[in-house]
Amino acid sequence: MTLSRRASRRTAFFLLYQWDVTSQPLASLYEGEVDEFAVTDLDCRITAAAEGWTADRLGAVERNILRLATYELDEASVPLEVAIDEAVTLAKRYATEEAGRLVNGILGRIAREREIA
Repeated sequence: MTLSRRASRRTAFFLLYQWDVTSQPLASLYEGEVDEFAVTDLDCRITAAAEGWTADRLGAVERNILRLATYELDEASVPLEVAIDEAVTLAKRYATEEAGRLVNGILGRIAREREIA
């Protein structure tokens, strides 16, 4: 069975969140192959774009949505607008409306930096 990109994104978000709050290895939280979206090491870029906030000071939900979306922006496997919209939707669903605005702002800065580079 092949998961849709949206379902894969949601699975990756749940895995990253669990990993972040429990400090357990990803492999212990998920049976089977670890989805490519779950691989992340993007906190430095998130911190740089967060204007005065470090990634570790963000809520676990927001931080992991940002990790996932930043990875998608780098891979350019979906249009920029889709990656940002999906991240904002996750933030609104699993956090708050304000989290959606925060995620949108940080990803907008990351996207602009990507265009400049």
